[in-house]
Amino acid sequence: MDYVFVFISGAVLLVYSAEKLIDQLVTIARGLRISLFLLAVVFTGIEFDDVFLGVALNVEDLGDVALGTVFGTALSLVGIVLALAAILTPTEVRVPRDYLVIFAAAPLVMVVFASTPLGLVDGIVLLALFVLFIGYVAVREPRRDKPVFRDTEVLESTGRRAGWAGIGFAVLAVCGLVVGSATVGIGTGGILATYGLDGTLFGATIATLVLTVEDVFLTVEPVRRGAPEIGVGNVIGSVVFSVTGKLGIILLTGGLTVGRYVLSWHLPVLVVLTGAAAVFLSTGRLRRWHGWVLLGLYVAYWVVSYGVFDGVPTEVD
Repeated sequence: MDYVFVFISGAVLLVYSAEKLIDQLVTIARGLRISLFLLAVVFTGIEFDDVFLGVALNVEDLGDVALGTVFGTALSLVGIVLALAAILTPTEVRVPRDYLVIFAAAPLVMVVFASTPLGLVDGIVLLALFVLFIGYVAVREPRRDKPVFRDTEVLESTGRRAGWAGIGFAVLAVCGLVVGSATVGIGTGGILATYGLDGTLFGATIATLVLTVEDVFLTVEPVRRGAPEIGVGNVIGSVVFSVTGKLGIILLTGGLTVGRYVLSWHLPVLVVLTGAAAVFLSTGRLRRWHGWVLLGLYVAYWVVSYGVFDGVPTEVD
């Protein structure tokens, strides 16, 4: 029962930290006149907990699973997170076309790198590509004529703290996300050992759902509260980070051998999903049917992965 409490505590901390992070990002943007989209890319797009997990897996000689988390995260962000945002809170979304082009083209970087064994040099290059992306957004954003927030509920929900103080609280919120994810992991291991549950079943259902709640909350809730820049920035930033910065950091800890199904199955699916999402976002409004299409494609990916390739999608063979 103790591990159940640990698991639930981690899940609660995840949701609470995500909510606080939303408030702090709006506070920082208001106080320092910094782009909310840029802040979202940096604070939510960089998946700190996923990076720690990927590095740990690679250090433990589970490189195939570590590579799988790269694709698994990117696919779930589009097929689950953005899909649910469209289904639950259809809204107007104005995203510059150059961002959408980068978003859709990001997975294609893997075509160049996935054809050979990946090593230290590849990691440095991939990490540099993500830094260039952040730099481009930082230069591009001040030129956008767009309000930082457009809903009084968002303004009223944030305190009167200065922008610089908000950065400190935002960092604490990110730490809460990392600790929450780690706590969920500890609770998961204890539950499996105590109750003798099947690891794949539990991981693919309850644990995955809880870890996905973080990104769902960071995407759906900002849209509902009138700050869609955070939600869209989370999705676009996380996908770009997964296939560049995250993979780059993992490679700094050791090389990876790309499996035979990466180029023939997992990567093409990711390209199709991100491409479809970019097209939907380019219309200027997320609609419910957009979400159902993305969710349907993601479910089909799981079905084929199990039925044809006989493996869970997070293990890229």
